[in-house]
Amino acid sequence: METTPSTETQSKAGFITRFVRWLFSWRTVRRGLIALVGLITFVALLITEENWRGKHDWERYKSEWEAKGERFDMAGVAPPPVPDDQNFFMAPIWAGVLNKQWDPKTEDWKLRDTNIVDRLRMQRDANLLGVESPNGGGSWEKGRITDLKPWQDYYRQAALQTNLFPVPPQPRAPAEDVLLALSKSDSAIEELRQASRRPYARFPINYDAGFDAVAASLDHFAELKRCAQMLQLRTIAELQLGRTEDALADTKLMLGLTDALRTEPFLISHLVRVALASITLQPIWEGLAQHKWSDSQLAELGEVLAKEDFLADYQFAMRGERACGNEAMARYRVGHFSTGSDNAQDLPRWLMPGGFFYQNQIVVDRLYQQFSLPAVDAAARRVHVEMCTTNALNAALGARTPYTIFARLLFPAFQKAALRFARIQTSADMASVACALERYRLAHGDYPGALDALAPKFIDKVPHDIINGQPLHYRRTDDPPPQGSGTAGGRFVIYSVGWNEKDDGGTVVVKKSGTPDIEQGDWVWQIPK
Repeated sequence: METTPSTETQSKAGFITRFVRWLFSWRTVRRGLIALVGLITFVALLITEENWRGKHDWERYKSEWEAKGERFDMAGVAPPPVPDDQNFFMAPIWAGVLNKQWDPKTEDWKLRDTNIVDRLRMQRDANLLGVESPNGGGSWEKGRITDLKPWQDYYRQAALQTNLFPVPPQPRAPAEDVLLALSKSDSAIEELRQASRRPYARFPINYDAGFDAVAASLDHFAELKRCAQMLQLRTIAELQLGRTEDALADTKLMLGLTDALRTEPFLISHLVRVALASITLQPIWEGLAQHKWSDSQLAELGEVLAKEDFLADYQFAMRGERACGNEAMARYRVGHFSTGSDNAQDLPRWLMPGGFFYQNQIVVDRLYQQFSLPAVDAAARRVHVEMCTTNALNAALGARTPYTIFARLLFPAFQKAALRFARIQTSADMASVACALERYRLAHGDYPGALDALAPKFIDKVPHDIINGQPLHYRRTDDPPPQGSGTAGGRFVIYSVGWNEKDDGGTVVVKKSGTPDIEQGDWVWQIPK
């Protein structure tokens, strides 16, 4: 028996048929195309206006500050070319490092010539099966002198697996065995010492490449840090054997390696420089703690330390970082995240108007000008902690908008940079004061009651606490001298109020990991018991 569709069903089918005919009719299609063209035109006009406004705002901002002496491009911060024969980084000892070429497409290193040996690579330790290198060495921050016995044992164990470190048939004094183990690098150290006397230091890289130039510098940084770590251990061994002239020469070489990065315009270059300076302070501190340095040696060290100006370096580094960021923004605007990128890293131009990057660039550069640079006053030797807080940053940025995306991503890390520069500057200042205190002790048999007694004979001017502008805290302790030591009694403590801006009585706060917490407690230089 056949069934007849209901009237309601027939009505629905008819409606659908009429709707489909209307939807695909020429009149409807024409109206849809007109609407689509109108929408595309409207969006294009918005993007064009956004791009014009962004570029106009950026050029106006840049012109305003360039008239005041600021530079926003890499050309304004890159070190000028220097003759190869006067460039530390072009000395023959660097041939092995320069043989490595950074490939931004593969983001890896490749060798230009497989026959060139990297003679600069200095090894303090090696990857050994079942043997860990000593990690509980000395720490000037915690007042702990290096124990070389674990290093002596390490090298004897290493000799069972590798010929990297020579060892004597029978153990001798730990310092002697450590120097023997490190002696494989003696010729490279002397060649490095000769190279360090060259008047200039400039990486042979394309500085205009911005952050890609940073990538091309990473191997230089790694080599310098390895050299400094090896020289630190060698210098400490020389001090323990009383070979102070050798120790002074190696300490000066470490300071020279640190200063080789001074003209590099990248923030990471200067953070590596901060790390090298901290490594160098350990043997200086140990020589002071054990009364190893002579008056003339102390005068030389104190003079060099007093000239260290990490606060001015901070200003230069932040301007360099700003220039790198501007170069990167220029790439983003044309749709590339990295040089030579031809893959998914390309940013579709139609998704992000160029004006979006211009406006983000203005926000970022304005924060440099309003916060990052004023946070450190190199002329007055002050660091303004209140300008480096998250609250200050959030207040400056205000509400979240598409124009603050890059600033919110970048600036929390930049705020930590001021902390690290302030910490190393304070450490260098306290080290120079400590050299003057030791000179005073050698002349008078004990430390003075106040730091004012040091100037101008033992130090030109006693530096102040760069955190609050007040005098550094100093007190003498009256522990008796070790019996038979031949030295006067007493110790001393110098300290800054540190990043928390609070006088904690010279207390060093240590994290669970065992490393000092430089955001809490005081920054301390002390002679241990």
